[in-house]
Amino acid sequence: MANRDYYEVLGLNRDASDDEIKKAYKKAAMKFHPDRNPDNKEAEEKFKEAKLAYEVLSDSQKRAAYDRYGHAGVDPSAGGAGGGQGFDGFADAFSDIFGDIFGGQRGGGGRSNVYRGADLRYNLEISLEEAARGADKTIRIPTLENCEPCGGTGAKPGTQPKACPTCGGAGQVRIQQGFFSIQQTCPKCHGSGRIIPDPCRSCGGAGRTKKQKTLEVKIPAGIDDGMRLRHAGHGEPGINGGPSGDLYVEIHIKSHAVFQRDGDDLHCEMPVSFATAALGGEIEIPTLDGMARIKVPSETQSGRVFRLRGKGIRNVRSHAPGDLMCHVVVETPVDLTDRQRELLQEFEEISVSNADRHNPKARGWMDKVKEFFGG
Repeated sequence: MANRDYYEVLGLNRDASDDEIKKAYKKAAMKFHPDRNPDNKEAEEKFKEAKLAYEVLSDSQKRAAYDRYGHAGVDPSAGGAGGGQGFDGFADAFSDIFGDIFGGQRGGGGRSNVYRGADLRYNLEISLEEAARGADKTIRIPTLENCEPCGGTGAKPGTQPKACPTCGGAGQVRIQQGFFSIQQTCPKCHGSGRIIPDPCRSCGGAGRTKKQKTLEVKIPAGIDDGMRLRHAGHGEPGINGGPSGDLYVEIHIKSHAVFQRDGDDLHCEMPVSFATAALGGEIEIPTLDGMARIKVPSETQSGRVFRLRGKGIRNVRSHAPGDLMCHVVVETPVDLTDRQRELLQEFEEISVSNADRHNPKARGWMDKVKEFFGG
């Protein structure tokens, strides 16, 4: 970044006027500012590059040194470009530009400090069916909004805030301690750069009031637990005309009585009677689209999984459907009648008499136990 020509960075000719330099920087700053390009590292680097170019070219002494010696003329380690406008002058110009970008205003000889509003998070609980099919939800969120009577200024209607007399509207004061000069937040205005002689009665001078805001949220089909929906500009309002923050709606899916979700797939247990598991048959199982029928082959064991393709949840991005996985659970009969007990006892006697044929898993398991104990 340090090797690029500063005039090239701002798209200027070397004979550009001060007004042209300021306009070029304003254009670049509005285009590449991090608030307008969240999570964009390339834009952030270009914003820093434009800021550095403006700091040099907007200062007559630094610009003269740069025109004559190039980057070496404004390198602090080389001793160049030491005088002139400096930090405070650049900060004033910087405030001018971002006052235009974010709606901030200068008044009373001072500078308004413009801040972006805070982001808000809202936890929204929805059903599995709503997550699968999508839904429209209405939510109410507590938020801070600009006070209507004073328009967010904090001053009584008909009056305006004034520049802080202690810091001159800069929001910071410089304290000299021996050879050192320390800059700190102004104790009078607490960094805001302004004071309010006659505060608004509605908000007490804060400029913002607590309210409940109603918002319509569109839930896309296929959304999963923990995903967030961003609603730009629905966070808290900015300070001194700054942009509002964003609202993030975080999705939480309620537990379902039948299904468990795993990504785009659904899982459910499928109780099967002892007789159906042994002899085979056809059973009904639920899906999100209604009932479906599955053929259970004879001699089906507990734990076997049947896959119904395309009966899961459609992916929120690709819209490809997942599957429904049905886990067989062989149900042991309860509350038996005397006749049932009699038949089962007879069945058990027959099974035990030829266990190798009828109960191969049990037989194999017993062989492993005997081997473990050295039998």
